[in-house]
Amino acid sequence: MYPRVTITPELREWILATTRAGHGVDDVLRLMKENGYDPRQSRSIVAEVMKLPLAALHASTGKPGGLRTTHPEAPEVVVDGRTIGIPLSVDAPALRVLDGLLSERECADLIELARPRLQRALTVDSDGKQQIDQRRTSEGMFFRAGETPLVAAIEQRLAQLLGVPASHGEGLQILHYGPGQEYEPHYDWFDPALPGYDKLTARAGQRIASVVMYLNTPERGGGTAFPEIGLTVTARRGAAVYFAYEGGDQSSLHAGLPVLQGEKWIATHWLRERPFGQGSKR
Repeated sequence: MYPRVTITPELREWILATTRAGHGVDDVLRLMKENGYDPRQSRSIVAEVMKLPLAALHASTGKPGGLRTTHPEAPEVVVDGRTIGIPLSVDAPALRVLDGLLSERECADLIELARPRLQRALTVDSDGKQQIDQRRTSEGMFFRAGETPLVAAIEQRLAQLLGVPASHGEGLQILHYGPGQEYEPHYDWFDPALPGYDKLTARAGQRIASVVMYLNTPERGGGTAFPEIGLTVTARRGAAVYFAYEGGDQSSLHAGLPVLQGEKWIATHWLRERPFGQGSKR
């Protein structure tokens, strides 16, 4: 029988310092268990200290697999001082349209920060190497995790909204599509059947969710299509589409539709099962 634990200032600071050092919730829970804490109490303690929904920690057992995102359910939520509307929810895949996730100023600033660093957008092959893929015809760049105050603020906003520490996120990717450019149907998760799967997931585990943020509104086209469920999300500045794909959900197949007129700018954030590593590059 474990004694009831009080959250002392020392325990609170240790949890926060451990996560700031790049360790995920799974690591914190494992260390607490090794030091004699009741795993059930530990989940409640960590949830309270990190201000995470307790549901986000139910899957955290210290075993490979790690966290899962939580799916916002209310018509709107307030995060980081912003009211984010949720006008559309889908169960399979778990998908939410997020209105007002970014301000107009944040969208404009991300574009201007990214513009000088754009290169032909690449994909990751089965060996974990970047390659040119004819299905993807955009230009893009990556920010390092927390590279600028704006990037760090967006990462923390998503962490609070989805219940997963920012350390589980890959670096924010900015993509620019001109007229006729697109990204044909694809999955964001890594296929376990591929020969390079173990290498791709060794560091941080499988991808568990994506957030595609629209930094401008194209004149025509450029939405995000989910052909398996017959849904297209319109690209609108400041809005985003979040979708999760635990277990390699094939209904998460999606495509960046061709830009028919004007241009499209998006920011994409992928979340992993375990910490991806602060300051790391792709």
